Amino acid sequence: MKIRAGVFFGGRSVEHEVSVISAMQAIAALNRSRYEIVPVYITKDNRFFTGEHLGKMETWRDIPAALKLAQQVVPARIDGRAVLLRWPQPHFGSREVCTLDVAVPVVHGTGVEDGALQGLFEYLGVPYTGCDVASSAAGMDKWTMKSLFCAAGLPVAEGVRLTAGQFYAEPAGQLDRIERALGWPVIVKPVNLGSSVGIGKARDRAGLEEKIRDALQYAPVVLCEKAIPHLREINCAVLGDRDETRVSVCEEPLNATDFLTYADKYQSGGGGKQGTKGTAGGGKTGGAGMQSLSRRVPADLPPELAAQAQELARSAFLAIDAAGMSRVDLLLDDETKTLYVNEINTIPGSLAFYLWEASGLGFSDLLDEMVSLALKRSREQGALTHSFDVNLLAGATLGGKTGSKG
Repeated sequence: MKIRAGVFFGGRSVEHEVSVISAMQAIAALNRSRYEIVPVYITKDNRFFTGEHLGKMETWRDIPAALKLAQQVVPARIDGRAVLLRWPQPHFGSREVCTLDVAVPVVHGTGVEDGALQGLFEYLGVPYTGCDVASSAAGMDKWTMKSLFCAAGLPVAEGVRLTAGQFYAEPAGQLDRIERALGWPVIVKPVNLGSSVGIGKARDRAGLEEKIRDALQYAPVVLCEKAIPHLREINCAVLGDRDETRVSVCEEPLNATDFLTYADKYQSGGGGKQGTKGTAGGGKTGGAGMQSLSRRVPADLPPELAAQAQELARSAFLAIDAAGMSRVDLLLDDETKTLYVNEINTIPGSLAFYLWEASGLGFSDLLDEMVSLALKRSREQGALTHSFDVNLLAGATLGGKTGSKG
């Protein structure tokens, strides 16, 4: 019997379109002999739609037309099953569209990758691939993530957290604080966005103020970090859970100088082959996605430095208690050969399949392992005790000053 896999994508996020591309790649790679695939598109106002045509890349050239042919649904839990219900409720016929055996979120950004959608899956009781609620939230908030990396003893760039309230109440004082702590230049980031949205580099005080104001358009909190000199970016993917992990080969993105921008990642038009060794072409995966980024795979690193990068990636994965597959982004000072952990991407663009293909694991097999890890976590959670059989409410009252606590 096939596993019915709901592939969720889209959502209210600035990375909405990137999610669509990544999901089409994953749907194209899923093994049809093993899975019955149910595409579930989340609109930018958080409505759910399904339909077989939503799993084809050509559908997304005209979204309004695609939605007219799709069925709007509401996820629900009925009789111990995670189901998709037709919405509005039909007057005749079954309300149920289908039952889901596993959810495969291929989403990027706030509102979906940050634990919100994972929380829905928890309520539905459906196994889901990737990180759980807590590690998804930690992996999206760059300050929380950095704090966990520091607690695990991992090397990170010095940083300062700044809220919108702090900045607008005392702009000059906050600029002074950042300059004293970090010097120049400074990288400014929205604290909870991916795909390099809203990120800028400031080389002086005027530039810093400009970059902070820009970043605050995307998030109420920004992270300012000391820029790493002689920068090379090195990425490595990790697959597994707290019990066992494996790491991919490293890659080096080649598009950027100071840092990778959104355009570098998704609009460079590289087709996945320029400046790249060991990656697959884009034909079968239905969209360029992160393949459009020029990269060197494997990265041109001495073996001992590559091994150090892989071990740091593994440690970062474990530091946030990640599960499934994540990509860890590292910063290398090419003069001192010092590596720093930059961030972890819990659902990376294109699911980083190109790193695993270069490591000997095909995209279809990668997705199989992600589903297996999801089912394993579900079995482990099912074996836990979640309630006590006590009749606490039988004698409960609201009398007295202390209420029912006594």
